[in-house]
Amino acid sequence: MDGSLRGLKMSLFFIFAALTLWSKQIDMKYVIIEVNDKTSQKEFLTLPIRLYKNNPNWIRPLDIDVENVFNPKTNKHFRNGEAIRWILKSSSGETAGRVAAFVDYSAIKSNAQPTGGMGFFECIHCQTAADMLFDACRNWLMAKGMEAMDGPINFGTREHWWGLLIKGEYEPNYCTVYSLPYYPELFEHYGFKEYFQQLTYHMPVSADRIEPVVWEKAKRIAQNPEYRVECISRNNLQKYADDFVAIFNRGWEKFAGVPKMSRAHALALLKTIKPILDERLIIFAYHLNDPIGMLVMVPDLNQVVKHLNGKLNFWGKLRLLYLLRVKKVCTRALGLVYGVVPQYQGKGIDGALIAHFASYALKDDYPYREIEMNWIGDFNPTMQKLVEQIGAEVRKVHVTYRYMFDPNRVVTPPDRVS
Repeated sequence: MDGSLRGLKMSLFFIFAALTLWSKQIDMKYVIIEVNDKTSQKEFLTLPIRLYKNNPNWIRPLDIDVENVFNPKTNKHFRNGEAIRWILKSSSGETAGRVAAFVDYSAIKSNAQPTGGMGFFECIHCQTAADMLFDACRNWLMAKGMEAMDGPINFGTREHWWGLLIKGEYEPNYCTVYSLPYYPELFEHYGFKEYFQQLTYHMPVSADRIEPVVWEKAKRIAQNPEYRVECISRNNLQKYADDFVAIFNRGWEKFAGVPKMSRAHALALLKTIKPILDERLIIFAYHLNDPIGMLVMVPDLNQVVKHLNGKLNFWGKLRLLYLLRVKKVCTRALGLVYGVVPQYQGKGIDGALIAHFASYALKDDYPYREIEMNWIGDFNPTMQKLVEQIGAEVRKVHVTYRYMFDPNRVVTPPDRVS
């Protein structure tokens, strides 16, 4: 009898302890703190380490890649915009979340209403905590005259830190978002609605995956002496910067929210990737010396970054070069840009670009055995069909959400690109 009584008392004790802990979690207070010193900056950078510690696919980004977004000296979007970021602290002093908000005044005219952005969201599995982070972004953006916010997005170009991962738990590509599985729930419970999906296509480097129509296109172009296809030369980046601008500004002018490319920007981009540039990964097509199409790829640096623990100091740079040049750990190429100017679409230029790449990529000694293309919006079925013809399949899906400050307004998806 005494033993049974003791057992009952112990059971009651554990139930009481569990209820007390649950009560404390419910009553836990949070406070939003602006990132404005080294301590809060460090917390902003290191919170994901704790959140993803049991996730083998997560790769810690380089601290400098994140910090450059919030540095007016390195991010040109501060010229016509502003940004702010916060961390969320619990009553116990532990960092529970982080987020950033930003507005690019030169880009808001592309929307039906002034729309700001939020991003770099990380949070514990707690709707209360997430709501506080979302509220901070909404209130700040409303004070700036915004009527909606997109997220999670980047205070910069779309190829970096854009969208929330909802499918495809694979290693993230360089400067792309990897998300915890409960994040969509936090966004949607708050009231975010899907704006568009971002599809990341993957393909092994294999001739068997390429549809016959691609080879037929390439053969047709090869028989016409007015056309030529060539790889970039690192010794003539000035010339290829001009070609890049000519193709990009004609080929992407129909995409809403995509600003024109300047020659200075293109040259800076090529110079930035020059240390890792593999001439075989960047290909241009020409008609009578007029640049009309390009396939731009780079080694996926995340296969190196995963070994650097977020640091790119002197030793980190040496290790990066060692892993890249000596150990050759990059076996995946990341497709940044693939396109043809409108007046030459349907003529087979896309096939010619792929065939030129295949002429050396299918050899046994070629280091890159797989390719992942930079995301394609679900509003662009033409480009989806194009990459599917070369044997690519959707591997990851991200979503860009939109939150309307006026609950009576409906989120409408972007116009489809024909």
